[in-house]
Amino acid sequence: MYKNKKTGMIGIIITIVVLILVVILSNIDLQEIPYMENIFSSIVMPIQNGLTHLKNKIAGNDSFFTDIETLKQENEELKKKNSELEQSLRELEIIKAENDTLKDYVNLTDKYLEYKTVPTYIINRDINNYTKTIIINVGEKDGIKPDMAVIADKGLVGYVISTTQNTAKVQTIIDTATSVSSVISTSREAIIVSGTLESSSILKASYIPTEATILENDNVETSGMGGIYPKGIHIGTIKQIVNTKNNIDRYAYIETAVDFEKLETVLVITKEK
Repeated sequence: MYKNKKTGMIGIIITIVVLILVVILSNIDLQEIPYMENIFSSIVMPIQNGLTHLKNKIAGNDSFFTDIETLKQENEELKKKNSELEQSLRELEIIKAENDTLKDYVNLTDKYLEYKTVPTYIINRDINNYTKTIIINVGEKDGIKPDMAVIADKGLVGYVISTTQNTAKVQTIIDTATSVSSVISTSREAIIVSGTLESSSILKASYIPTEATILENDNVETSGMGGIYPKGIHIGTIKQIVNTKNNIDRYAYIETAVDFEKLETVLVITKEK
């Protein structure tokens, strides 16, 4: 430690001496003492060159820090513009979704011209193993009443079970508490269709007449019996027939025409025209 202090003192002394020499030599007319000019060039010029290099380096660092600040500002501006673009994109997506909803309304209304309907969309859903209901954004003020049928572009959805002033609850055909009087499109055989616990897209067809001819891929539609569902609304397609020892107990599985997991827009049938 003592050695380091000693070395440091020597360095300070040498520095002081060199600076004194620089001052002295700077004030001497070197043209009058030719050999001093060589001494000046040998001693002072390296020092001046070193100081100049140091100055330039510091100046370069100042420029570097200035560039950093500029880049920071540009980065913040880019972030702001990116945020504005993302907001515009979200607004465009909302507009597109609204346009798609309007198109669905028009398509639905055109498809079911024989009925007087109220277009609406789903605002909530409760689809689980025990209950399968949806909430729509129309209610008593729109003329909606319990037991009105609800349909979608692909087919039957369910029926209204309760209403408020502005909303209605719909029990879907995939609910196990729902039974729909139906017919097989090709043979016109009457069957009863109900929801299952297994899936939100599979119905069970039961009470199939013993003499009825039932085939896979047969279409199933509403029979018009029961006072809720109009006749001829598409329900789904037979996907599997399960035969039992007693032909009277056989049943079938039907895949719903409506995809209830993606369902957004529906029509409430208020009455037939």
